[in-house]
Amino acid sequence: MQWEELKAQLLEAGSARLSGEPAEDYIAQSTAGPGAGGKGAVFFTMGSHRVKFAINPTSPIEIVHRGNGVADLYFGERQIPGNLLRPGLHCPDQAFITVTEGCIFSCRYCSVPQMPARRKTVEEIMGLVESVRHRISAISLTSGVMGSIEEEEAYVCEVIDHLRFFSLPIGVSVYPTDQTPGRLRALGVAEVKFNIETATPDLFAKICPGLDYNHVWQVLDRSVELFGKGRVFSNVIVGLGETDAEMEACINQLASHGVIPVLRPLNPVAGCAGMPRPPADRLRRLFSIHRQALARAGLDTAGALTMCTTCAGCDLVPGRDE
Repeated sequence: MQWEELKAQLLEAGSARLSGEPAEDYIAQSTAGPGAGGKGAVFFTMGSHRVKFAINPTSPIEIVHRGNGVADLYFGERQIPGNLLRPGLHCPDQAFITVTEGCIFSCRYCSVPQMPARRKTVEEIMGLVESVRHRISAISLTSGVMGSIEEEEAYVCEVIDHLRFFSLPIGVSVYPTDQTPGRLRALGVAEVKFNIETATPDLFAKICPGLDYNHVWQVLDRSVELFGKGRVFSNVIVGLGETDAEMEACINQLASHGVIPVLRPLNPVAGCAGMPRPPADRLRRLFSIHRQALARAGLDTAGALTMCTTCAGCDLVPGRDE
């Protein structure tokens, strides 16, 4: 079985139960997005490939930790030898930090609005990066919105100004204002990710009430002008009710604008609880469409420095999962 096929099946399941030797050093925690507030996650690697599993004691997939990161994954009749990856912060090789845990918006796929709001101080964030500095190659930031979009942007910019001390590539994914791309570029940010989240504007209106789909597109176009093709990304969640044709159109539109789509399988929590995760065969169909769209647009995920496309744990990523 090729890695692409195996990973699609693993992403359809989305979780694994963890047994064997103590593995606390290999468990990553999420404070943003659908995984916020859960039991944590682990990254399993087989050679140069990796996949992220939410920890779930009832999962049909089992990972047995043998010690020192060596592990076996049991999936159906298969036993797959590999390793657990030690995360920097949230994911391997990066300090991926949520600046503000909490949000005034209520996107249906996201658990953050249900959690107590909390904002990390600049000193706290600097300390977090320092604590993993020896095993990371990038810093990535995301954030909810504590008070207003404008105030959040200003605070994230303050954080970035301090993080330049580490001389590492910085990627940023926040809900933007018109001025966000220019301000982030002026601070030396390497890459940005502004998320359209859904394949169609009608779905966006239902899933992300109070946010502006067309505005995100405008900001993406401005970001490509400033950061260049292949340095701008956008999450699109797979499994919210869109058709394959609608997702294909969205993928092609993003790629034709110089934006690398990040196809994120639905994690059915919060307002999406009870919805199914997308099946493996659909993930593979979309992977093929995604790969072809990137090739036509001259986009290459191998050049990504930060955030989700570099990690490639949660998604099938053309150029990294082949």
